[in-house]
Amino acid sequence: MTKRNWISYAIISIFVFLVCGFVILGRSYDKTEVNGVDKETGRSIIKNKGSDTMVNLAQAWAEAYRGVADTVSVEVAGGGSGTGVAALINGTVDIANCSRQVKDEEKQKALENTGKEPIEFIVGYDALAVYVHKENPLDKITIPQLADIYGEEGNITKWDQLGIANSGCKSDKIIRISRQSNSGTYFYFREALFGKARDFELGSLDLHGSKDVVEVIGRTPCAIGYSGMGYATDHVKMLEVAITSDEPYYAPNLENVIAKTYPIARPLYMYSLGEPTGEAKAYLDWIFSEEGQKIVEELGFVPLESK
Repeated sequence: MTKRNWISYAIISIFVFLVCGFVILGRSYDKTEVNGVDKETGRSIIKNKGSDTMVNLAQAWAEAYRGVADTVSVEVAGGGSGTGVAALINGTVDIANCSRQVKDEEKQKALENTGKEPIEFIVGYDALAVYVHKENPLDKITIPQLADIYGEEGNITKWDQLGIANSGCKSDKIIRISRQSNSGTYFYFREALFGKARDFELGSLDLHGSKDVVEVIGRTPCAIGYSGMGYATDHVKMLEVAITSDEPYYAPNLENVIAKTYPIARPLYMYSLGEPTGEAKAYLDWIFSEEGQKIVEELGFVPLESK
């Protein structure tokens, strides 16, 4: 073998060795979890997935719980209520977060696939706020007006139809910000406006997360959208809402949700697959505790004891 061939052979051998090593390491890394336990840390793993409305709250709970049970790791992921329910049906999560109730047909699918039925827990409450840009002069709106903005064959497409001059929006055209159809917030808002009688008009800008909705509205003077009240920033304004123009308008806040006067308020749910046991039950019990519910209020939602 010539010197040149020998060098080429050596380089190829080293390359193959490194590639194989990375593959082996990668496979080993992917298998750090066995039977719900992290092999590296020895911690029990609780898989928690679902609602983007609840993802900040779920992450705050998970972080705080490390100081309560240091042998447990709560893995949180968003993706929407529908994503959490799908994972529950497939038996790949311990707890699904939902900003809507699980449907009867979804419960049946979970039962058929796993032999267990989802068990519902209300863990807090949320006001679904209607947001506009902070410079928008609009301060209040009614449910019928929202239905005519968002609904099929709705006739409100310009800001001047709401009796305002939105100087920041040169076109005067209302840009409708909505959520993707796998979102529990999407389903709840649609039902609050139309019941089952109508659907959303096509042409809205449908975003993945609650935070995304508020951020886009904060940069878009022509926009209107809906998201949890806990996502408010200095760049947006939350509108007061009335059931009709003949009834009082209420702001989305803790007091009005507790008093049940704000018309677009809803429970926040967690679902376990079957009756929770072991670490999952201990975690849910802690969420219902004073410490867990204090985090609900700190994140801008309404804790259970307030109701």
